[in-house]
Amino acid sequence: MRAPQKDGHDMGTDALSFLTPKARQALDFASTATLTTQLLDRGLRNTFLHGLTHANPRQPRLLGEAFTLRCIPAREDLDVLSVFRDYDHPQRKAVESVGPGQVLVVDARGKSRAASLGHILATRIKMRGGAGIVTDGSVRDMAGFEKLELPVFTAGASATTNLALHHVVDMQVPIGCAEVAVYPGDIMVGDRDGVVCIPRGLAEEIALDAMEQERLEEFILEVIEGGSPLRGTYPPSPETLERYHRLREERERSR
Repeated sequence: MRAPQKDGHDMGTDALSFLTPKARQALDFASTATLTTQLLDRGLRNTFLHGLTHANPRQPRLLGEAFTLRCIPAREDLDVLSVFRDYDHPQRKAVESVGPGQVLVVDARGKSRAASLGHILATRIKMRGGAGIVTDGSVRDMAGFEKLELPVFTAGASATTNLALHHVVDMQVPIGCAEVAVYPGDIMVGDRDGVVCIPRGLAEEIALDAMEQERLEEFILEVIEGGSPLRGTYPPSPETLERYHRLREERERSR
């Protein structure tokens, strides 16, 4: 059954329902470091959104489907405060379109002198079931973001409203965010290191391989902590891999 929105409207199904439960669990666990390694192994070198940090230190984990928003430079005759009286203003319309499991990803052209959005709009995304916000610009009302129970990754804070610098022109189109190409439906994952964008068509296999890498690296870390040198351990030699697989089999049998 689909969950109703808190204001009574139908919220629809979660955007990540296309993933198997195992893959979703893996993406909610794997680090962005592991995910970027898996992407690099497939030839994708530009997937990490450099320079973004989480606004709320207690909410550093992000997982959701990209809902994109594109901005161009503001123009003085168009971007005046009175435009916010229009409930169908593109920025407001985008916020009211983000659904469960989706992450609003804002192309602010890397400009942080004026905010991409503020705490009230971010709260509305949270109440709609959104999974988070990512912008290569800034946000305003940072005191509110620091307490908001929603993962938000941003290039910083600015008290200036977006109209001073940004003109929202489109949503759900391919964008560039922090110099990374993000397409609607891509999978965004964030942690204390930052945010990575995973192409939607690769999400399932990346997730499962990332989980296996995490398990292997946990074993390697235990071996290193036990005093072993890097040679033969990291990267693991055939003998180390054999020990790892034997230990995993033993642990599986003991469950």
